[in-house]
This record gives sequence, C-alpha cells and structure tokens, in this order.
Amino acid sequence: MDGFFKVMGTLVSIGTGLLASKVIDVVWKKATGKDSPKRDDDMENSLRATLAFALVSGAVSTVIRVLSQRGTQRAIARFTKTRDLV
Repeated sequence: MDGFFKVMGTLVSIGTGLLASKVIDVVWKKATGKDSPKRDDDMENSLRATLAFALVSGAVSTVIRVLSQRGTQRAIARFTKTRDLV
C-alpha cells in the first residue's frame, strides 16, 4: 500500500504544480499586462521581469511542493490509523 501512496503523492504534486503554473501565468498577465516571460524566442522581456518571474514561480512551486507532501503524509497517517482501528 505504501507504493500506492507514493504514486498518489507524486500525482498530487504534479497536478498542483500544473495548476499553480497556470495561476501564476494568469496573475502575471493581470499584474503586468504581458505574457509571462517563459519563451526563449521572446527577447522583448527585460532581465528584471524575467528574474522577478523566476523568483515568484520558484517560491510558489516550493510552497506547493511542501504543502502537497505534508498533505500526503497526513492522508497516509489518517489511513494507517483508520486501518489499524478496523
């Protein structure tokens, strides 16, 4: 059963990461009025904007990874506790 929880934890992390990426893109577009500086072929972005986007997206992805790992660990603990009671 531990393998199942590891797979589920990985899937939750990937899903929340993808969702967060979309949210960051939308917030960046609303805040700056421009698309996020992700593409290599777009030289219109300043170094300042690119660094700011990298810092924001890195911080958000780290927070999401930690929260999803903690949530997965809580779910595993809850399931193990419930299974022991039955």
